[in-house]
This record gives sequence, C-alpha cells and structure tokens, in this order.
Amino acid sequence: MKSYRKEIWMNVPKRRAFVNITPQVEQALRESGIREGLCLVNSMHITASVFINDDESGLHHDFERWLEELAPEVPGPSRYRHNLTGEDNADAHLKRQVMGREVVVAVTDGRLDFGPWEQIFYGEFDGMRRKRVLVKIIGE
Repeated sequence: MKSYRKEIWMNVPKRRAFVNITPQVEQALRESGIREGLCLVNSMHITASVFINDDESGLHHDFERWLEELAPEVPGPSRYRHNLTGEDNADAHLKRQVMGREVVVAVTDGRLDFGPWEQIFYGEFDGMRRKRVLVKIIGE
C-alpha cells in the first residue's frame, strides 16, 4: 500500500467563506499515482471545516445564514465564555463543529468517486490569516 500527503495552504481574505478545493484535491490525487484507495481531506485548524456538498451559490448563502442563526458572530464575552480568553472567535469554533472537520472520498480508477454534484469545500469561519488543509491518500 502507498500513501501520499500534501498540504493545501490558503489565506481567505474575509472572516467567513466557502472555497471549492476539489481541483486541488484532484491534483493531489494525480500526483499520488494512487488508482484505488481512500482520500482523506481535513482542516488543520479548529475554526475551519471541510465538507462535501453542491457548488451552488444559493445553497452557500443558506449555509451562511443558517450558521449565523445557530452561532451568531458576537465579539466580546457577552454571549460566549470562550471570548473571555481574549479571543473573539467562539462562533467560528461552533460553526466548525456543525460543518465537520474532514471528509473521506473513495478513489476508484484514479478518480475521486463522487455522487452527482458532490464537491469538496473548505469552510472558513475565522479567516484573514494563513491556514492549511491536509490531503492524505492511501491505496494502490
């Protein structure tokens, strides 16, 4: 069995965004030479997520609105105890928890084995700084 590891670095220029990272993951798969196996993609930061869904702007707007209703951005300690530490990103931690840390995608015949419309996204909830996503591929 072979394994391949790659980091995808990014700096999202605003606090929150959804970034389609499918092309970068597909490139990592090509670089790996693995034809059959599994591909793990995970955020290496506790205020960001990786998830699979449709690349449709209305849906992304709905995600943003829904997450803001669940965990509104409220700087300072008035709503979140975590913000007593001097941080202002408690909402980002909660949003990450809801959207998830990682995805695993089957690799079949050298391709990501997606269902219809599936794409891999990086969800940034506390941006404006450099962060990374890990791609780990194992197989033959």
